[in-house]
Amino acid sequence: MGHLDLKWPSCQRADGTVCVCGLDGRPGEEELISGKLTRTGNVTGRLYNSKDYLTSNWLKFHLAIDRYALYPRSETFLDLLLEDLAILDIREVDYTYDEKALKGRCNCKEVVKPSGVHLKVLLKFQDFGKAIFKPMRQKRDEETPGDVFYFVDIQRHNAEIAAFHLDRILDFRRVPPVAGRRVHLTKEIQDLTRNEQLKGSFFTSPENNVCFYSRCLYSCKTEYAVCGKPHQLEGSVAAFLPDLYIAQRELVKNPWSRSYKFTDKAEWETNPNYCKKIKRIPPYNAGNRLLNVIEMAIFDFLTGNMDRHHFEVFTKFGKDGYIIHFDNARGFGKHSHDELSILAPLTQCCRIKKSTVLRLELLTQPGYRLSDVMRESLLRDTLSPVLTEPHLLALDRRLQVILKAVRECIHQHGVADVIVDDVGDAFDLMDFNTSILAG
Repeated sequence: MGHLDLKWPSCQRADGTVCVCGLDGRPGEEELISGKLTRTGNVTGRLYNSKDYLTSNWLKFHLAIDRYALYPRSETFLDLLLEDLAILDIREVDYTYDEKALKGRCNCKEVVKPSGVHLKVLLKFQDFGKAIFKPMRQKRDEETPGDVFYFVDIQRHNAEIAAFHLDRILDFRRVPPVAGRRVHLTKEIQDLTRNEQLKGSFFTSPENNVCFYSRCLYSCKTEYAVCGKPHQLEGSVAAFLPDLYIAQRELVKNPWSRSYKFTDKAEWETNPNYCKKIKRIPPYNAGNRLLNVIEMAIFDFLTGNMDRHHFEVFTKFGKDGYIIHFDNARGFGKHSHDELSILAPLTQCCRIKKSTVLRLELLTQPGYRLSDVMRESLLRDTLSPVLTEPHLLALDRRLQVILKAVRECIHQHGVADVIVDDVGDAFDLMDFNTSILAG
């Protein structure tokens, strides 16, 4: 109870063998779960061993998803899954499903680009695992220029990796597992794809580096390509969630979405009473949805991600279900600037869970300082160092900004109206010296 209770559509052949239909999320595909089967259709012809899948860390991850988080606090399979993402043999490469849906037709006038336009590829592994590979586009010590709008900012692979670790440290556990990986562009992508368009996007640069580019019309040019050194290229590898027909998700517009126009502002940017309006609209008028949006804003403020126009939730868990923190590649672009507007849900609504405040306060204490915990956590990634020191120190600074905003809310409205008690008195004996909750 409280889990997704994943059930794959099953089928049985005339010879009595049992299979699971559409493990890749494509109608008509079948993969054997007893013995081996050569997969057919526009996919690989290699043999897959079903035993690998049934004992895989991917399946353990999917089965562990519940109404509280994407994964438990302490499970050995999670660290093993991160290792799989970094080193497991790739069996097939393709364009992602959303990029295929665009069919190369993109509207250059759109400011908010569909998710398929960004350069990324789908990786399939030997045990049916699937992941998204986002290649390195920017060096770690480069900051986003001040004149660049948030909706045209570069997507950073190291931001995806760091966001997963930060989300885990904050105990939200709402970012799907992400690990860094170095790939051989020729052997592990070009040679492993059966997609002729993807294969045809590869070329050799004047520096004799192997490069490839996106399929979308306005970015399928060599100046938008990424290149290896000469074949090696690092990137982030994010594990897939269960397919939509197995675990349906709902796409929801963020009430604090930006205008995505060069001149106009969204209503929340000009209306000081905007939160009062949102609180009258279901599901933000009751339950956890508004509190979860506020937690998402806190997470995005710490990373500096301004590009959160929509979010997804599992439909099975209802309106109180947590928000999945997808797509964090536009975070960690500026360590020298704190974008206070990201915190609008918190500062306008002045509501926050007690458990979140306690966790944030803990991460300011000696021995648990957020920058130190992040630094130690990121050391375990293959691409360490994932973040530069200025980005790590910016986390401590931004954490103080968040706690200051909470204190100001309490000063205006009182503890009872601001702090939502979701943990009871279990942590009341904890001494944080000058705790917000101490009054």
